[in-house]
Amino acid sequence: MILPDLPGDGHSLPVVLAATVVLTLLLLAIAWADLRTMRIPDNLNALLAASGLALAALGDRPWDHVIGAVAGYALFWAIGEAYFRRTGREGLGLGDAKLFGAAGAWLGWQALPFVLLIAALAGLAAALLQRRSELAFGPWLALGLWAMWVAQVLAG
Repeated sequence: MILPDLPGDGHSLPVVLAATVVLTLLLLAIAWADLRTMRIPDNLNALLAASGLALAALGDRPWDHVIGAVAGYALFWAIGEAYFRRTGREGLGLGDAKLFGAAGAWLGWQALPFVLLIAALAGLAAALLQRRSELAFGPWLALGLWAMWVAQVLAG
């Protein structure tokens, strides 16, 4: 399960609601910043990752979230680095890598493929509609993270 098993009666509704509000507000701020500037502020990414890991610490499998944070960041860093070495241009920034790592912190490593699938499909649709070669990918990663969080909350 992606949501941590909280002490007491399982997923305490106040904790899940508070976490959902925090997640939603942070993701909206990240998406807005990336759309305006093509950059994701480090302080927002750090707060997102820290809050995800703090929530995971309440559960019985926090290592899934630590692994998710590291694996998410490392995967996007490697893709961005390979693209830069091949083309000499930045194609996937470190802000996106940090955001994907934060997704792993919130959801655990198991959810990362689904977050990426949602983000890639939504980003592709946006790129086709905009007919531009540059695209802020943060909003689409934020959408994927938020959608997977909501799906897990609803699944219980």
